[in-house]
Amino acid sequence: MEVEKKIRKVVKFHSLILSQPNHTIAISLLDTLARRLGLGFKQHEPGAFLLKFPHVFEIYEHPVQRILYCRLTRKALDQIRHEHEAVLDQIPDAVTRLRKLVMMSNTGRIRLEHVRIARTEFGLPEDFEYSVILKHPQFFRLIDGEETRDKYIEIVEKDPNLSICAIERVREIEYRTKGIDAEDVRFSFVVNFPPGFKIGKYFRIAVWKWQRLPYWSPYEDISGYDLRSMEAQNRLEKRSVACIHELLSLTVEKKITLERIAHFRNVMNLPKKLKEFLLQHQGIFYISTRGNYGKLHTVFLREGYKRGELVEPNDVYLARRRLAELVLMSPRKAKVDAELVRYRDGLDDEDDVE
Repeated sequence: MEVEKKIRKVVKFHSLILSQPNHTIAISLLDTLARRLGLGFKQHEPGAFLLKFPHVFEIYEHPVQRILYCRLTRKALDQIRHEHEAVLDQIPDAVTRLRKLVMMSNTGRIRLEHVRIARTEFGLPEDFEYSVILKHPQFFRLIDGEETRDKYIEIVEKDPNLSICAIERVREIEYRTKGIDAEDVRFSFVVNFPPGFKIGKYFRIAVWKWQRLPYWSPYEDISGYDLRSMEAQNRLEKRSVACIHELLSLTVEKKITLERIAHFRNVMNLPKKLKEFLLQHQGIFYISTRGNYGKLHTVFLREGYKRGELVEPNDVYLARRRLAELVLMSPRKAKVDAELVRYRDGLDDEDDVE
């Protein structure tokens, strides 16, 4: 998870540099801009942080001003290009993901700003308001809020074919390939408790009962049900698990920050105390709390990962993994690469002289 923390900071500096004229930034401005981004650095720490990742950031002296500047390396720019191309190539999938996301809302609409904040997680392009929403009027419409100036994404018509949850496909595979009784997996989730998690006899029985508890689908309208009974409350709680499971399944990396899940809490009837709720289901979800001094919580779908890698990788995920590889590459290798480049340049100069 320390790698995730580093990558988050690297990505923020990434975006900061690309937002500057000529995609360069003076080192002297880093302290001020890092504070503005809320990265939690002390004075002079941002420059030292960038020096740790020479495969991503290049520090150089301006030929005229004679002050230090920072820009992205060619490898980092290639990674950005690959990710951008991957996002554009999967726009049809992004349209489907957004349709399913809005269909999960209890009102058939979701605030545009909340989707914009989580744009990266859902693999939406930067101009998704046009390329995904406005270009597909048969699926979406943009409307203004009645009491606020906020815009909302509204689903034109719910498609029953999109109401099948990711967990339902998993159950079907379990039933067909492993020969498990259909009734045993009808309402069950994939549960993988963390190493060292102690499972007592009574806890095991409680999990067995919970796995067989019926619940309403995340895509089902429950506004007409009487939810006051204990059984209804138990079903509603399991439905919340299903909603968060489906939400994570719609992300390209099967993870999203807890704070962004909270943006959808009201429209999806999720519990108020989300962190405590998720910790009750550690066999399904994993919460990382190391980012931003323990204030940032990232929620992972356990079944989506195996040995730290996505079980079903996609092109967007693979492009983003390239950035992680650049972050993890040794600074010593960058020095060797630079020496090789200078050596080759020297050979070229000798050839020119001859």
